[in-house]
Amino acid sequence: MPTSSVERSGSLVETHRGYNPRLLVFHGVLALACLGVTAGLAYQQLIKTDIYHDLERVQNQRRVLTPGPRGNIYDREGRLLVGNRPRFAVTLNLDELRGEFRTEFLRIRRAYREADDRNLPSSGELEQIARFTVVQRYLDEVNRRLERAEKLDGQALTRHFRRQLLLPYILVDDLHPDEYARLLEQLPVTSALQVYTTTARHYPFQSAAAHTLGFVGLASLEDSPTISLPGEELKTFAMKGSIGRDGLERYFDEILQGETGGTIYRVDPAGYRVNPPLVRRLPVQGRDLVTSLDIDLQLSAEAALGKLELPASAVMLEVASGEVLALATKPDFDLNATSPRIAAGAYQQIDAAGGWYNRSVKGIYPPGSSFKILTAIAGLRAGTLDPDATVNCEGVYRVGRRLFPCHDGHAHGPIRLAQAIEVSCNVYFYAQGLRLGAERLAEEARRFGFDQPTGIELPFETKGMLVPDAAWKRRFIAQRKLPPDQQAIEERWYDGDTANFSIGQGFLLVTPLQMASFAASVARGETRTRPTLLHDPARAPLRSDPIGLNPVARAALLRGMEDCVISPHGTARILNSPALRIPDLRIAGKTGTAQVATPGGTRNLAWFICFAPVDRPEVALAVMVEGDTPGEEFAGGRYAGPVARDILKTWWDKRRAAGPLSRATAIRP
Repeated sequence: MPTSSVERSGSLVETHRGYNPRLLVFHGVLALACLGVTAGLAYQQLIKTDIYHDLERVQNQRRVLTPGPRGNIYDREGRLLVGNRPRFAVTLNLDELRGEFRTEFLRIRRAYREADDRNLPSSGELEQIARFTVVQRYLDEVNRRLERAEKLDGQALTRHFRRQLLLPYILVDDLHPDEYARLLEQLPVTSALQVYTTTARHYPFQSAAAHTLGFVGLASLEDSPTISLPGEELKTFAMKGSIGRDGLERYFDEILQGETGGTIYRVDPAGYRVNPPLVRRLPVQGRDLVTSLDIDLQLSAEAALGKLELPASAVMLEVASGEVLALATKPDFDLNATSPRIAAGAYQQIDAAGGWYNRSVKGIYPPGSSFKILTAIAGLRAGTLDPDATVNCEGVYRVGRRLFPCHDGHAHGPIRLAQAIEVSCNVYFYAQGLRLGAERLAEEARRFGFDQPTGIELPFETKGMLVPDAAWKRRFIAQRKLPPDQQAIEERWYDGDTANFSIGQGFLLVTPLQMASFAASVARGETRTRPTLLHDPARAPLRSDPIGLNPVARAALLRGMEDCVISPHGTARILNSPALRIPDLRIAGKTGTAQVATPGGTRNLAWFICFAPVDRPEVALAVMVEGDTPGEEFAGGRYAGPVARDILKTWWDKRRAAGPLSRATAIRP
């Protein structure tokens, strides 16, 4: 019988091998498994710690953003044009009412059960009812203290609870200061009701410079570039901020925009905050803006335009710098009606009155006879116009088979440049325009920038201004897709087109701001004025290409413009009447009357451009008034001239009180 033992020294000893290969393999596998588990645990606990920490933060932390107040806007003398007013609201922090919500939920559920009501709402519905009941109780208290009758919007409350739990829920918005003071005095310190203070835009001068200053609208803060609070990855609750919608508020929004502040909270599984906050940063007010506007001149311009009760525009520039002293458009609107938001009814009322439209910057019009100054400059430079040569005005001017009338239908007889400007003789400028030619006239208009926006710091400046020529007319007619025979006739540039062009009619279109810039350029003896709405006391005087007139030619031009105002026959002679004369102020001006076609018939436009004082110009001005009655007589001197006079009078009174402006500039030839 086989045995696995042997007999040694009288005893039996069991024998076996010293190792088993299969056990070694098992031990190796076990060791590798333990090593893998250890490495995995080390990776999860040590390497991925930051990842789990970030996930934890995302789950139990929330970020609340608070807008920073916008910067103020001032006029050139430091007077506040746009600021911030405190805005008061009664709010509830819903996440602090969880105990009351739970108690009310249990009470309502018990009431249903005791009533043995088989239509017991779901738990979610009971929670909504409980929240509404609790919040209504607080609103009833506010109504009692303020003697109001505010209603609670249940749907808005539910949306706020689900989406913006950490933000204060507004019960009553935009309290009167008296109501604010009453609540502060009466509400217990421990009350869940709080008086929340924010800011809203305030415009002390109401409608003054409405189109220039612009307004703001509500905007979300999540995408604001001014957020300095960390936690971009966290769920964020943001109060409403503001964004510029028009005017300087829009153009300089990045500067005016305040720095967004906020708080980071830890929250429990139900989403309620756990105090104290982890991080808190206060919002910072935006930077201030000092404009070139002079509120005295602005108010004077708006008052003068307001007397007309017509659509109109007035622009005054400082000649040496191009700084805008006044930029007024009528009709306008009270900027305070837009803050903090504009009601639908107010918007519709402003829209129906045409109050949104900035005529100074967006409106395009034929300039009428005020453009004759450019026609004269073009002829003088080209050598086709001699200031001492005469043109015989017979009251009409024949161009082909058409008779073009003088502006008043009367014959002026032999007339020179200065007198032609003084009395605004169409015949004189028809003759000079045809002698010069449309191409050179268009070239001169482009040299003064009439084909381009001015570049002023305002949004939506029109690009629709137009300096026409034969090439433009061909393109324009081609777009109309007329029959070939008719198109061949209408696309030609006729001498009649040149005649109209030479007196600022026909296809030519400009803005009031362009005409004010043109007047400032002529005053300096240069070709370009870029207007600016920013005030800089150290700004260097503007410099551009000189007009290029010899002293004799320039003297004739200025004499005609001054005689337009002071001569008994001048088209702006009303400004030299005893009632309107400004003592000791010499004004160089030019009136204009243009016609525009409307569905109801032809409507007139009244223009007046000027600069003063004549010998050393400091300010330039353009006024445009739209007639509201088709076919009425609407002369620039009678309607636009007195508006300019009122603005100049205000400026001249300030000028004499303060002494000469440092920016006064000598005229360049």
